[in-house]
Amino acid sequence: MTDFAFDCTGVRADPYAAGPTLVFRLRLTASPGVRVHAVALRCQLRVEPAKRRYGPAEADGLADLFGDPSRWGSTLQPVQFAQVSVMVPSFTGETEVDLVVPCSYDMDIAATRYFAALQDGEVPMLMLFSGTAFTGAGGFHVEPVPWDREAAYRMPVAVWREMVEQHFPGCGWLRLPADTMADLLAFRSRHALASWEATVRTLLDGAADPLPAPVRLGTPAPLVVERTAP
Repeated sequence: MTDFAFDCTGVRADPYAAGPTLVFRLRLTASPGVRVHAVALRCQLRVEPAKRRYGPAEADGLADLFGDPSRWGSTLQPVQFAQVSVMVPSFTGETEVDLVVPCSYDMDIAATRYFAALQDGEVPMLMLFSGTAFTGAGGFHVEPVPWDREAAYRMPVAVWREMVEQHFPGCGWLRLPADTMADLLAFRSRHALASWEATVRTLLDGAADPLPAPVRLGTPAPLVVERTAP
């Protein structure tokens, strides 16, 4: 059986993709002298949050994912990031290929919330490989890529931020249920608001107004006695 090894040599944000996309550069190495006709490769990418340190602001941003830092010894579990496939063309010995990973800025996704909470440094990641290889000098043999093939990589946080900025410059993204979106649209139309930013700002400003003092039920009204001149 052919011995395959994998290594990630870099990552970049794709400036020409229709949506947020990261491109990881993979190096594949096969047993010496083995002709590899093609590899149908699958890759699962996981974030390993326990393998880096976090500042106070980052810890606050990760509270909804992992809880209080005092519990992180048991809650910093791996986070699923993506699962993608790529067809590796023919090679002998060693080759490199791009692994294209479409991303989301949906803050309901755990990996996205994790990335957004980081201010700098690197993201510790683990790539797990599997798939089918077609090898052989005369004809070809079909053999699996062993399930224990993996590669560790530390992705710079700056690359993620660059990717997000390319597609959402200076903005965030929020997914809402259809009925909530319909209510927001109706509110915007009633008040003739020019943009979604103005709509949300109006709602926030309204929520910031002081509430009236609560009325206590059962409290008698004060007795006012008018004195008249004799």
